Amino acid sequence: MKIKSLFKIPATGQEVTVRGWVRTFRANRFIALNDGSTLGNIQCVVDFESMDEELLKKISTGAAIKVTGNYVESQGKGQAAEIQVTELYVYGEADPESYPIQPKKHSLEFLREKAHLRVRTATFSAVMRVRSALAFGVHKFFREEGFQYVNTPIVTGSDAEGAGEMFRVSSLDTKNPPLKEDGSVDFSQDFFGKETHLTVSGQLEAETYAMGLGEVYTFGPTFRAENSNTTRHLAEFWMIEPEMAFFDLDDNMDLAEKFIKSVLTYILKECEEDLIFLDNRLTQEDKTKPQAERSELSLLEKIKFVVENDFKRVSYTEAIEILKNSKPNKKKKFKFHIDEWGADLQSEHERFLVEKHFKCPVILYDYPATIKAFYMRMNEDQKTVRAMDILFPGIGEIVGGSQREERLDILKERIKAMGIDEEELWWYLDLRRFGSAPHSGFGLGFERLVLFATGMSNIRDVIPFPRTPQNAAF
Repeated sequence: MKIKSLFKIPATGQEVTVRGWVRTFRANRFIALNDGSTLGNIQCVVDFESMDEELLKKISTGAAIKVTGNYVESQGKGQAAEIQVTELYVYGEADPESYPIQPKKHSLEFLREKAHLRVRTATFSAVMRVRSALAFGVHKFFREEGFQYVNTPIVTGSDAEGAGEMFRVSSLDTKNPPLKEDGSVDFSQDFFGKETHLTVSGQLEAETYAMGLGEVYTFGPTFRAENSNTTRHLAEFWMIEPEMAFFDLDDNMDLAEKFIKSVLTYILKECEEDLIFLDNRLTQEDKTKPQAERSELSLLEKIKFVVENDFKRVSYTEAIEILKNSKPNKKKKFKFHIDEWGADLQSEHERFLVEKHFKCPVILYDYPATIKAFYMRMNEDQKTVRAMDILFPGIGEIVGGSQREERLDILKERIKAMGIDEEELWWYLDLRRFGSAPHSGFGLGFERLVLFATGMSNIRDVIPFPRTPQNAAF
């Protein structure tokens, strides 16, 4: 049986069988066994006099074994119950000299180099169980809200963000590609007959399905070829993107807030043991930092703070005034100084608003059109668009969304102004030609949500195999 299930039953001497990986083997007698189902290890006590000596030599940290024995109350300290081993089988040994995940504290940098084995540590097994529960919570929320789950293409011919930071998908010979008369690559001879890329967002395609199914969501991998090596950026990550027909910006903000609170409430219930462990880990890590850099709230307090408090809604214009007049801006402590309306807010500005000024999650809305995507609905002032971003403590932006531009003539003007090829988006424009309706949606970077929920400080530590500039190992 799974160790998690074993811990839920009384230890009355019944025979049980468990399988897993050895965390430690002490005094040739005490095996700490973990199978990934829970944070805790089950202690398995071996009577070495009755066991084959050669068999015991095969047991070391990292070995995969099966243990059968009597599940009894523990005689020693540190655990309530243990297994008195009667049978032991070794599936696979782990050379104690070369097995890298030893029972000691390893740096996160070291464990990134061992990403194929790091899930066997307490920290990463806890993070990945929370990640798994969050993913289930996402589907559970949308199912209960009546949304349909749609799978949008990973290979695309359109750039939803208009930023141009995309990975090309091609089957052409890189050394000798077919060329046009002007010397440019002839993509008409490529596999798809045109230039294609890995998607940066499933939003545009999801909009088409919202215009027939009402409320839909995507949850899949997205890719950005942004040469950014920060603790908040990945080249491959997962996005949650709902699109809703007949929703305006206020409806959109209401849904996003309800959604975030729902999934965080779900993990508070489902992942209590792992969250307490990660909370303690963060508290210990905080003690090594200077006083000014320490968190005011523990991990569990932060999660509960988001769940229990209304998000503050503030216009971009109001936020700019707050930032312009703030002490860090006046004393030039911001890396990016805020001089005037129209500035693109950076993470330091977003975190100031959340952590220092309002001291709660913030939803900013009505951004300048010049710094937002072409598909966002233009306001009557002709300067701002119906965009909204949700800002979180420690993270900055966690959600970006908008009411979409449903008016064909205005959307065509925006596409032209941004230098986007209208022909590439003929199908998207058709949505405005045939039964156009107000609609809205948002995108949430799943790894940023996991980052917040686990208290980890680097986004590379909340995805199994991070993809970053100069790194595609494993």
